[in-house]
Amino acid sequence: MKLLALGLVLLGYLQDFVTCDYQVTALYEIKMNLSDDGGALKDWKDNQMTPCNWGNVICQDNKVTEIKLSSKGLVGVLSPSIAKLTTLQQLLLDGNTISGTIPDVLGDLSSLTTLNLGRNNFNGPIPDSLGRLQKLQNLDLSENLLTGGIPTSLSNLSSLNEINLSDNNLKGEIPEQLLQVVQYNYTGNHLNCSRDTTTPCEKGINKAGPKTKGIVWALAAVSSLLAVIFCFLCSFGLMKFRRHRKGKQRTVNSGNWNIMDRLEANVHRNEEIVWGIEGNNPEFTFYELSQVLEATNNFSVENKLGEGGFGPVYKGQFPDGLNIAVKRLASRSGQGLTEFKNEVQLIAKLQHRNLVRLLGCCSQGEEKMLVYEYLLNKSLDFFIFDETRRTLLNWDKRLVIIEGIAQGLLYLHKYSRLLVIHRDVKASNILLDSEMNPKISDFGLAKMSSSNDTEGNTKTVVGTYGYMAPEYASEGLFSTKSDVFSFGVLVLEIITGKRNSGFRKHGGFLNLLGYAWQVWQEKRWSELVDSSLAASGCTLEMMRCVNIALLCVQENAMDRPNMSDVVGMLSSKNLVLAEPKHPGYFHVRVAQEETLETTELYSADDATMSITITHGR
Repeated sequence: MKLLALGLVLLGYLQDFVTCDYQVTALYEIKMNLSDDGGALKDWKDNQMTPCNWGNVICQDNKVTEIKLSSKGLVGVLSPSIAKLTTLQQLLLDGNTISGTIPDVLGDLSSLTTLNLGRNNFNGPIPDSLGRLQKLQNLDLSENLLTGGIPTSLSNLSSLNEINLSDNNLKGEIPEQLLQVVQYNYTGNHLNCSRDTTTPCEKGINKAGPKTKGIVWALAAVSSLLAVIFCFLCSFGLMKFRRHRKGKQRTVNSGNWNIMDRLEANVHRNEEIVWGIEGNNPEFTFYELSQVLEATNNFSVENKLGEGGFGPVYKGQFPDGLNIAVKRLASRSGQGLTEFKNEVQLIAKLQHRNLVRLLGCCSQGEEKMLVYEYLLNKSLDFFIFDETRRTLLNWDKRLVIIEGIAQGLLYLHKYSRLLVIHRDVKASNILLDSEMNPKISDFGLAKMSSSNDTEGNTKTVVGTYGYMAPEYASEGLFSTKSDVFSFGVLVLEIITGKRNSGFRKHGGFLNLLGYAWQVWQEKRWSELVDSSLAASGCTLEMMRCVNIALLCVQENAMDRPNMSDVVGMLSSKNLVLAEPKHPGYFHVRVAQEETLETTELYSADDATMSITITHGR
């Protein structure tokens, strides 16, 4: 009997651990979708038995009940895996830079009493599913980018004491039940409430008395007057500075470039006035030309990292020790001020752990530059296409790279504030940080679309032959499925260590896509695997990745999965995969990346090209 009792006790402990294991997985998946420069999630690791000793996580009886991550500098999207934490009572994510839509599955957290997602960049509608949170007492979705109306389902929240939906883009009627809440705030929207009607936009908010209001008005008036005087003095001083600098020039020798010192142009700060980025993003900086010149040693040859699609890239270092990569936009790119403005506005808003981070920019006269974070391990092609270096990437590392690229593309396609189609996904555009985590670069070539547009047509195709989807290369038709095709090619290259373009196989076979399709049909997929990986055995995980890659490169765009499906297939080992149809180009030999006639050749290494389609529709 004693042994039986002891066994039951041990079984109880083991059951607790098993119960917590799904919580570790869920929290780690949440972490993988967030960039955490402040280290708030550093304890969140997937190799632990319980998350209850992690920072910012509170448990009761080995079950997660609270997540407190207010103002932690988190950037990215909120993973639907949050719904797996069924015992969660408080979720505090306010004051970060989390974007994308609010997951519908939050409505499954039946124990939730406090949900605070305020002061982020969430967009889209408020999910109807939140109306199922019968225990919810406090709901804060303020200062986001939410659109649409307030769901009538929120009227079902009988326990609600406080609701704050202020400063969004909501419109329409406020459900009558939500006007009976003890404390509410609907200001800063387009709702049927105002100070002039019988339906106030806020209730239960502390208001200042007449005396206090008088003091506030007086202080505001004095502050405004002082601000005007200060601006006048600054303008006068800057005008004198400009006159003093007039006529002075400094020429920097860098190849055939002559750079004029236009520091006086910075007086106008045109970029800040027109774009207003710096005020919205404190981490984004407008750099002086002199700062960039000093950091890159006047764009010296020794500092040159390579040649990108729009010009050369240089390594630099600021006086505080910060290493940077400067993309110096070449005049031959044809990119004017408006295009540069659009690119910077786009990139500054895109922040994800698997995207290269834009630190700032510089625009003075003809000089236009983007300043990125510097990544130590260069690009993916530096490793996988080199016989020696690719042995440093075992299968686990390659799988992390594949999953990271997928997450980054999913963010661009679905969760970013704007739909972004990259249009040039390739190995040289995947950079690697110090831990070999992938970061997608060069979305300056991406097509910026509205949230309702998922495809388009262009007469000028910008991309790299060998990675471009058939419909994009031949007709200029692009969509998110174009990126999916490029991703599939990239996955095959990661698995094989071989380039798709210029691929050679004894017997005169076709390109890598055709060869992969043939060996898959003949159940000889293991012949695809890089010899440095095959030595330790080919796994079912590798086979699944080959299968996923072939699904991505199917000739018909409609047959390809979207990136949400791809991420799901990569993360779920039990999901049954479809049998792929034949890939694009499987009957065509690709001898050289440069075989297409191009109007502009930007990169000698990757043959990034702009192809003019004369029959574009």
